[in-house]
Amino acid sequence: MSTSLITLTDHGLYCPPGDFFIDPWQPVDRAVITHAHADHARPGSAQYLTAAAGARILAARLGDGAVIDPLPYGQTVDHHGVRVSLHPAGHVLGSAQVRLEHKGEVWVVTGDYKLDADPTCAPFEPLRCHDLLTESTFGLPVYRWPNPGDVFAEINDWWRGNREVGRASILYGYALGKAQRLLSGLDPGIGPIYTHGAVERMTNEYRAGGVDLPPAQHVGAAPARTKWAGAMVIAPPSARNSAWTRKFGEASTAMASGWMRIRGARRRRAVDRGFVLSDHVDWPGLHTVIHESGAERVWVTHGFVEPMVRRLRELGMDARGVRTPYEGESDEPEGEA
Repeated sequence: MSTSLITLTDHGLYCPPGDFFIDPWQPVDRAVITHAHADHARPGSAQYLTAAAGARILAARLGDGAVIDPLPYGQTVDHHGVRVSLHPAGHVLGSAQVRLEHKGEVWVVTGDYKLDADPTCAPFEPLRCHDLLTESTFGLPVYRWPNPGDVFAEINDWWRGNREVGRASILYGYALGKAQRLLSGLDPGIGPIYTHGAVERMTNEYRAGGVDLPPAQHVGAAPARTKWAGAMVIAPPSARNSAWTRKFGEASTAMASGWMRIRGARRRRAVDRGFVLSDHVDWPGLHTVIHESGAERVWVTHGFVEPMVRRLRELGMDARGVRTPYEGESDEPEGEA
């Protein structure tokens, strides 16, 4: 991949005229970050530019010493003649698309994004451009998301049923983004809600950012003789089958993930229930975004690259794949599912 405005290097996507990188894989002088998930925001760079809504989260992930410049959505800064602005991606709190404009050429790098409604982050903003670089995590026709409201109704019914028979409910979702979205859809009238330590830390950042979430207590702060029967526990996928889960006694487990759309995914992840809820765009959504962008060229990365490129070419589009070290998605660290 090599164009006048964006090129792919050993350090990641680089903008030569602006002299900065987007979600670099290695430390650089200037990094523009789409969001704070570990596969997009790596430590060690001298300076970071990110959406103001996600600056606190990025700081929490990168640690002390990180120099972070927050930029409000829609506001433009100039880097050596390249006009840079950040626009909501709808993925997690503070997630952004990067819009670049230079000498009449406009690029949009989406980062990770979704179109479904989510009260924990700003909704995706359609952008027009000449070149669009899009993720394709779920770039196959089978991945079509149900209505999130229906999914949350299923989750609450599952929790209610577990409470009636005296079981705890353990629901797995990524500590940043998915866990808070799950919290937002829970009915606190069913029972008490508890969080794993990793979830608690990110949830505190969401609350500090003004996101309204139901009351929840950190598992580690609960009294020693807490009765867990009937409770809901939100935990990251890394906690599955760990000694930590044994404290809850008899419990039913579930995972919220786009991968649950495929038969057998629940069994492979060794959980009792699977709920189809993703923080990434589905197959119809990918086509919607590409069409609305009006892009002359579409660059596809992160996921099912070849099938997506093939389909776009069948539709008469100039589509090309971009391979990176972080292809596909897995349970860890948190590229979501």
